[in-house]
Amino acid sequence: MAELIPVGIAGTGSYLPEKVIPNSWFEDKVETSDEWIVQRTGIKERRFVEGGQATSHMCIQAGKRALEMAGLAAEDLDLVIVGTLTPDYYLPACAALVQDGLGAKNAGAFDISAACTGFLTALQSAEAFIASGRMKRVLVLGAESLSRYLDLTDRTSCILFGDGAGAAVLGIDA
Repeated sequence: MAELIPVGIAGTGSYLPEKVIPNSWFEDKVETSDEWIVQRTGIKERRFVEGGQATSHMCIQAGKRALEMAGLAAEDLDLVIVGTLTPDYYLPACAALVQDGLGAKNAGAFDISAACTGFLTALQSAEAFIASGRMKRVLVLGAESLSRYLDLTDRTSCILFGDGAGAAVLGIDA
């Protein structure tokens, strides 16, 4: 068996939409209060995308920040993986939109749809590609724009979800 190559994180980044939704926003939609939400979840506020803002937009912003921290250009990437349940479209993949938006012209791209474990599954996939020697640098993103799908009459779930993106650049020389 071939020896695996050590993999590290070269840079990270994140993006949150500007629209802040405090717990009080839900009080006229469902039977709840700020105190009830904080006591049960610890959540005090969440962010929601607005208008034409999509999951890929958040990923591009988070990806730029991760690349900057890593000291890399988008052209240095071999692969872009996005873990999301809320892509912009079914086709093309959100990762392909991010790849294009960043200018990662040398990178392949694909999405992973694994719900809450999407980012971790994408991270493990990237690590396997690099450790095997098939890739050198991979941008991994986890992002959701779940606010578009919330049932604002369901108190058990509508208070839990928000929107945002996180990114990590993995590499052999990290």
